[in-house]
Order: sequence, then C-alpha cells, then structure tokens
Amino acid sequence: MTLGALSISLSVKDITISKQFYETLGFTVFGGQLEQNYLIMKNGNALIGLFQGMFDNNIITFNPGWDENANLLKEFDDVRTIQKQLKDNNITLITEADTTTEGPASFMVLDPDGNQILVDQHV
Repeated sequence: MTLGALSISLSVKDITISKQFYETLGFTVFGGQLEQNYLIMKNGNALIGLFQGMFDNNIITFNPGWDENANLLKEFDDVRTIQKQLKDNNITLITEADTTTEGPASFMVLDPDGNQILVDQHV
C-alpha cells in the first residue's frame, strides 16, 4: 500500500504566530491562504499544515497520488483501494470514502493511541 505524501496537520491557536515560529525553523509557505486560516509550509521534504479553527486535534495526513511537492504521481494506490485493504484487515474507519465515485475522496482512521489519520486524495 502506497499512501503518498506525508504531512502533519496542526490545529493552531494563532496562525500568524505559528507561521512566524515555523519560518524560524526554516519552513516557507508552500500553499494555503493566511486570510482563510490555513497554510501549508515546507522545509525540504517536510510538510506541515497550520489550521486555525478548523479541527480540534492534530492530524497525520497522507495524500495518495501526490509527492511532497504536490506533483501528480504516475502510479499510486487509490484512496478507495487503501480503504478496502484496511477494512479487510479489520481496521475501523471514522469516515469513509464513497466507493461508488472516482477521483478526489478521503477517509479517516484512528491509530491504537487515538491519533487521527486522514488519507486525503486530491486527484
């Protein structure tokens, strides 16, 4: 199973302060809009998302079909295929991708310690 690009989505209290902090660590804005309270920041191959007021907890995010530069991969496992593999292995999902569709979709799962994992396909 290939999950695609990995990033950490952080629930932040003040996106401007968080942006400045991560810039000090060498991250630069890669995407998003400060005015809409979210930014994607990059340092080398490391990606973090800063999200103010959008969710309660930090989330581990995988993007099937993308590399760490949001470039489309020629080959990748569709989010629905990944979802089926997890369900076949008795992993309980919090949300599910619609298996009757194609293209963009997502699902969420909790790891054994309660950490949220979002598998979010944009292509």
